[in-house]
Amino acid sequence: MFGVSGRIRFDRNELAGSFGDIGTDLPLIIGIVLATGMDSASVFIVFGLLQIATGLVYGLPMPMQPLKAMAVLVITQKIAGSVLLGAGLAIGATMLLLTLSGGLRLLVKWIPLCVVRGVQFGLGLSLASLALKIYIPSAGVSGYALAGGGLLIMLLWWGNRRVPPGLLVIALGGVYALATGLQAGVIADGFGLALPTLHRPEWQDVWTGFWVLALPQIPLSLSNSVIATERTVRDLFPERAIGARRIGLTYSIVNLVAPLFGGIPVCHGCGGLAGHHAFGARTGGSVVLYGVFYLLLGLFLSKPLGEVLKIFPQPILGVVLLCEALTLLGLVRDQAQAPRNLSIALLVGVVALTVPQGFVVGLVLGTIVFYAFPRFGRTPGDA
Repeated sequence: MFGVSGRIRFDRNELAGSFGDIGTDLPLIIGIVLATGMDSASVFIVFGLLQIATGLVYGLPMPMQPLKAMAVLVITQKIAGSVLLGAGLAIGATMLLLTLSGGLRLLVKWIPLCVVRGVQFGLGLSLASLALKIYIPSAGVSGYALAGGGLLIMLLWWGNRRVPPGLLVIALGGVYALATGLQAGVIADGFGLALPTLHRPEWQDVWTGFWVLALPQIPLSLSNSVIATERTVRDLFPERAIGARRIGLTYSIVNLVAPLFGGIPVCHGCGGLAGHHAFGARTGGSVVLYGVFYLLLGLFLSKPLGEVLKIFPQPILGVVLLCEALTLLGLVRDQAQAPRNLSIALLVGVVALTVPQGFVVGLVLGTIVFYAFPRFGRTPGDA
């Protein structure tokens, strides 16, 4: 065991914990790179550096994760990478303003949980539609067979933290790529140093990114990245409780920096924290190790990785996206005990899926209905 301080430790438990969130993050990152054509070296290097930074700053197993709402929208709607980078700056600036002004506390208080669940439900519907209509059927009969194998793996290892099924499915996709055209020599010859590329965003991309990607992300970030993460830290590390203001500040800063170097927007997340902890991590060492993995991948393997992604089987990605969708859809179940709240959540989800700028419209509409129309969703016999 090697310890830098009580906040950072490197041992077998921290190493095991470093794999606690990779099964979710890696498929999403691959999906973003495939959908946008972004420079894979920049994406992986910056993502790795952010992990290392947050591990050192907090001294807790609290990794950074891709912003899920943005990732889903980019993958499903094929939004340009420049707009995604602009959205990162937009949400970083927005969250900084909210944090410093006290608006973050007010939004956390006033956006109803049922509306947040509705946005998540709409994201799940969008992701499931993409997976079933485009990705899984993309390779014909062989693609359906491959997707069936991937789905079987996901079902057999569902919820297994020691053997993340997402990693197994990605590995299956890699094997399939090698068997159907990817030359092993291309991978062997592709090793070499790569560096992130500087990016100067256009104001139009920042503005578009704010409306198309940042606004749908904000309610999820408030609930999952700020509220739930703060609560999870208090639950798992009561002696190291961290306030929402500090989480909001680091969320803001990383998203103001990452896009300038071609990095995708990221956030803290209670799921990543719980995943690292479940695997045995107790310090920021696991997050540092997790970051080193992505950093090395981006620095030295980005060229062969790019070749792999070019012919990576879309049915496999469809399976992972479908399972992500099911996870998002399932979150609405905690509203089932209150029929009115469930009705509002379903309304927001349907609007998010079907209306232009539906996530923003659904967020606003759901909040208005919750406060202004107390009878909505109730049956005539309800009190």
